[in-house]
Amino acid sequence: MGSKAVLFDLDGTLLDTIEDLADSMNVVLTRMGFPTHSVAAYKYHVGDGVRELAVRVLPQDHQDEETIKKCIAAMRQEYGNRWDKKTRPYPGIPELLDALTARGIKMAVLSNKPDATTKVVVAKLLPWWRFDVVAGERAGIPRKPDPGAALSIAEQLGIAPQEWLYLGDTNTDMKTAVAARMYPVGALWGFRTADELLASGAKVLVKYPVDLLALL
Repeated sequence: MGSKAVLFDLDGTLLDTIEDLADSMNVVLTRMGFPTHSVAAYKYHVGDGVRELAVRVLPQDHQDEETIKKCIAAMRQEYGNRWDKKTRPYPGIPELLDALTARGIKMAVLSNKPDATTKVVVAKLLPWWRFDVVAGERAGIPRKPDPGAALSIAEQLGIAPQEWLYLGDTNTDMKTAVAARMYPVGALWGFRTADELLASGAKVLVKYPVDLLALL
C-alpha cells in the first residue's frame, strides 16, 4: 500500500488499560453510593472521553450536571493514582513497534484520554519507541471521531492522510479514520467486536499486532 505512517489509538490498541479504568471508576461509584459495573461492561463504556464514561456508568436518575462533574473529578484523581497497576502493552505490540521502527515508519498516538495523561502513559509504558506525536484530548480540539486531531498530526509530520494506516479497536477509531481519509484497520485484540469495527468502516481486521506489517 505504500503507507508511510501509522496512527495508533492507545486504550485497547497499544495498551490493555481496561482493568485499571474499571477499578478506578468502580471505586468512585462505590464512594458515591452507586452500583458498580463489570470489567466486560467497561469495554463499551470507555473510549469517548471521561465525561461520556461518567454518563454511561451513572444511574439514569443521577445524571444531573453536578453529579457528572463530581464523578469526573473523582475519576481523574482515582485513575491518576492507579492507572499503571495492571495496564501493560498487549502481547505482540513490542514486536510490532520494533518492526515499524526498523522500517523507518513514522508512528503517532491519538487518544481520547486527557492530553497530559496520554503523554505520561506512553512515556512510562512505551519508553523504548519513538512516537513522532503523542496527543490526547485538549481544549479547543474536538475528540475522536472528529477527524481534526488526526488531520493535524498528519499535517505536522508532512504526510498525506491517504498515506497513513490508522489502527484502533472501536467504532470511534474507525469513524475517525474514515473521516480523516486514513486507512482504517481494526484491532481484534481490543475492547470491541469485529462486527462493530466493520460496520464503522474498517477495511481490514487484524488478529495479531504483527499482522499490520502485511499492509505496509
